[in-house]
Amino acid sequence: MPTARPNSDGARRTLFGHPLAAALQGQVLGYRAFEAGGQCPPRRRLLMPDGVVRLTLGFGSPVLLTDAVCPERAFTGASLLIPARTTALVAEHRDPVRCVTVLMTPQAAYRFFGAPMSDWSELVVHPAQLLGSQVVAMLIDRLAGCGDWAARFALLDAELAARMPAGPPGSPEVERAYRELGRTHGQVRVSALARAVGWSSRQLERRFRQQIGPSPKRVAQILRLQRAMRLHESGRPWTQAALDAGFFDQPHFDRSFKAVTGCTPNWFSRVRTRSAPEEWTDLAAGHLSSALLP
Repeated sequence: MPTARPNSDGARRTLFGHPLAAALQGQVLGYRAFEAGGQCPPRRRLLMPDGVVRLTLGFGSPVLLTDAVCPERAFTGASLLIPARTTALVAEHRDPVRCVTVLMTPQAAYRFFGAPMSDWSELVVHPAQLLGSQVVAMLIDRLAGCGDWAARFALLDAELAARMPAGPPGSPEVERAYRELGRTHGQVRVSALARAVGWSSRQLERRFRQQIGPSPKRVAQILRLQRAMRLHESGRPWTQAALDAGFFDQPHFDRSFKAVTGCTPNWFSRVRTRSAPEEWTDLAAGHLSSALLP
């Protein structure tokens, strides 16, 4: 069941729910619903790459998303589809927002949208580009017409469970390689992954990009980055956290971090920890998802 959690300014709330349909377990990681009324000040949030695909269906004002590394790449919309990106985004809203986000694995997104993930792996697109404008408009209207968030989550359960089995199945080899990347927190060579599944490195990369989006190497980088951030947040200094996560040294980690987020690890840590914990909004267990920007 969903639970409400007011933020520190008292003017907004975040609700979380989890898919109840058995067919979605392990594919849909959960739902996040967000409401921000007219009393809320403008908010800017850094969204970290975390390997999660986000389908946001909005029935309020649009949100501006800007690539943190390439600011000229921006997208505005109330409904958004964000792949398992390898660079951070900055999200900003100034007007009342009301939306629900489906958090899913890349494999589930591949099946749900029925399109190669490589076609939009570094883009932010409108869901209608993959699902069709009529399908998305009807779903948003139905969500907006529900009496409460529990009813919206139940509607999403039904829609996802009905559509997922009709999508293209992923290959066992890609799934095995993806699991091994997760098990090792990205500390495994692509050549070793390919040998383990009986493919060439080139074949693995091609099929991996089709079904996951980023290449195995880029996924490994994000997994190591996430690992270092979790270790640091648990109390380890950045230098030790970077080494334990598989980076050569602190400068290597700093360069990788800035190339992905547009900021330094110390700056990110200061920004994240100076806000109240309820503002962190880490969307899926085990992922550091965001930091509220000044």
